[in-house]
Amino acid sequence: MEFRTVNGEVSEEQLEKILLEITRQILDHGLGAVGTFGQWGCSTVCVEVCPERVNQMLDAGACRVGVAWRDAPSIADMAGFIDHTMLKPDASLADIDKLCDEALRHEFASVCVNGVHVKRCAEILAGSPVSVCSVVGFPLGAMAPEVKVYEARRAIEDGACEVDMVMNVGALKSGDEGFVQRDVAGVVEVCHRLGAKLKVILETGLLTEPEIVRGCELAKAAGADFVKTSTGFSKGGATVEHVALMRRTVGPTLGVKASGGVRSPEDARAMVEAGATRIGASASVAIVQGGKAAGGGY
Repeated sequence: MEFRTVNGEVSEEQLEKILLEITRQILDHGLGAVGTFGQWGCSTVCVEVCPERVNQMLDAGACRVGVAWRDAPSIADMAGFIDHTMLKPDASLADIDKLCDEALRHEFASVCVNGVHVKRCAEILAGSPVSVCSVVGFPLGAMAPEVKVYEARRAIEDGACEVDMVMNVGALKSGDEGFVQRDVAGVVEVCHRLGAKLKVILETGLLTEPEIVRGCELAKAAGADFVKTSTGFSKGGATVEHVALMRRTVGPTLGVKASGGVRSPEDARAMVEAGATRIGASASVAIVQGGKAAGGGY
């Protein structure tokens, strides 16, 4: 299958075709041991894209295609799905250093921290495969859009590769969809211009199912890379039903992050089976070691 690009850009329609072709070949040939693709490895996948977009396509494929249509991921595979998270207001520098050490040891996808800790994490993790993720507008999402844009820019300049922003929940529930989309689009613009990915936190525990759907649609229309369930600081957290609804809404080209209350391997596996491509958890070590952590939140 051959795809052409314009000015090095791959359209959303082309990307969906690429992912569908990858999926078809995986299902045709099985998850073998030839090469590696995503978390598990697969048979040779014959999809060509322009060189300058290869990393983006591999990242998109690894996230979007690595869903357990045949076999659920093992505990050993789970680490690559997890944003190892420390967002508590009383987190000490020793806590942050420990978070980074655990992320390196277990090869988590990223550490997710408040903006004040981004620079320290980036210095510790420099040269490793573990990314730094920062929250923006956290945990309420109820600040001016330009403040979120500044916060995102500062986090990226300090070393963040990913940003998790909180949607303005009140605006969504008020039906002010134009404001919601502009709020997200402003952060999308600065993230993409500076080479970072954006996840949009919906706070699903505060939303009805139609509001979850509309929030996902607005985030996708604004250009976000992921939609995310929860902050872990409000009522409720990730549920299998909400993750599945979000996956159905955004389709195969966006990531879905399940966060809030994911505390065991069984919780994490259920979220991945429902369509999550990333897990946000403070119980990450317990998850990959096959245990269950007590408590909640981050």
